[in-house]
Amino acid sequence: MREWYHIFAKNTGLSLYIWIIFCILPFYFIFRSTSTLEIAFGVIATLLFFAIFWLTYNEKGPRIYIGLSLEFAINIVMTVLFGYVYFALFIAFYVGIIRSKAGFISMYVIHLVTTIGAMVIRFIDNYTLFLNHLPFMIMTVLGVILIPIGKRNRIQTEALEGELKIAHQRIEELAIVNERHRIARDLHDTLGQKLSMVGLKSELASKLIDKDPDKARKELADIQNTSRHALKEVREMISNMKHVSLEEELQMVENILNMSDINSEINMNVDVKDTPVLIDNILSMCLRESVNNVIKHSKAVNCSIDLTETKSDIMLKVSDDGKTEDMTFIYGNGLAGMKERLSFINGEFQAVNAYDGFEINIAVPKVLKEIEEG
Repeated sequence: MREWYHIFAKNTGLSLYIWIIFCILPFYFIFRSTSTLEIAFGVIATLLFFAIFWLTYNEKGPRIYIGLSLEFAINIVMTVLFGYVYFALFIAFYVGIIRSKAGFISMYVIHLVTTIGAMVIRFIDNYTLFLNHLPFMIMTVLGVILIPIGKRNRIQTEALEGELKIAHQRIEELAIVNERHRIARDLHDTLGQKLSMVGLKSELASKLIDKDPDKARKELADIQNTSRHALKEVREMISNMKHVSLEEELQMVENILNMSDINSEINMNVDVKDTPVLIDNILSMCLRESVNNVIKHSKAVNCSIDLTETKSDIMLKVSDDGKTEDMTFIYGNGLAGMKERLSFINGEFQAVNAYDGFEINIAVPKVLKEIEEG
């Protein structure tokens, strides 16, 4: 159901009340005329202009060009007869919503030429009135030049922001799906084999309980140990799944490095408190896995962690002075999982085995952060 204010154009970039004032102004110029015929013609032309504007604004296809053509004609007539050039500003908003590049350029040029042409005709007919309104006419010409371009850019920006928001939502969905798959894999790897072993040993113990009680007791003891070990692994996995912020993770890895007799140096030039949860989680997991590899495989004495940011990315670098003879372990030990997680947010991963140590470089785009703030 339409309300009264629906007669005014939507998505103009102006407040509804300012737009209402714009719509009332033409009548001020019309009623200044001394001729009743001119007043009647001006009122009819103005109402026709707004009717066309209301019916065809934000339309697609031929209707928008038909509407613009009629409004070009009304604008020329109103400028020549009444010196009212401000319909050109309405049309400028109209031109700015044309999506086709060729259509936009064509209507933009036609509008600019017809507006200036009508002003020149009015100047020739009554140059005194023209000179009195010269500042307003200059502002109108500037509006005709700038408003369509600004409106078009605004529409394109809004469309891009909408696409980025959808992409952000899709990334979060993929991250959730990926995390579910990872949990499923971890559960399978953690419990699958051990539960199979428990089943086999239980079956064997039931067969040996009468024939060889000592061996049956040994099998039951194995079942008990296997069950305890599986329970411990499940608890560790659940503990790892709990969210730990990047700031907390930095403190944890620093303590772990110090307990491992590895000198740590942490440089942080990012306000991690403003980091989105998705990026925070992924960077925390990547940092944890990188430091684990330093402790387990590098035999390093020193480890440096640098967290910085550029205009477009958050950068994480973990480097050590350990000696690694080959690169075959890079895609084992969880580093493949790091690369997989980063791929869901268009992050970049690089592992470098340099002469003086090993280095992991991670770059995460800040697009998700900008969207959330917006």
